[in-house]
Amino acid sequence: MGNQMYMMMIEKTKTYNRLTRKAVEEHVENIRRLDDEGKLEICGVFKGYPGMAGMYILKTESREEAEELCNREPLVVGGYATYKLVGLEIANRENNYLL
Repeated sequence: MGNQMYMMMIEKTKTYNRLTRKAVEEHVENIRRLDDEGKLEICGVFKGYPGMAGMYILKTESREEAEELCNREPLVVGGYATYKLVGLEIANRENNYLL
């Protein structure tokens, strides 16, 4: 099917404020691994949006693969966050901005 892009919107749970240093280190290691594997287009933290932690834009072969990567995110595994996964169609010069 080729590379698809998906946005993982990371939402804080009620236990997010109990985030441990170990959980943050595992989260950063996961980001590095995704980047090393070529699965991460960009990631970042949301500022000024209560309840939202941040997002990843993932490059995967399928939605199922993206879902698997989301379910391995340490913040999700540890119960500090949940996520929503949204398909993302990139608009650019090459596709005439989806016109």
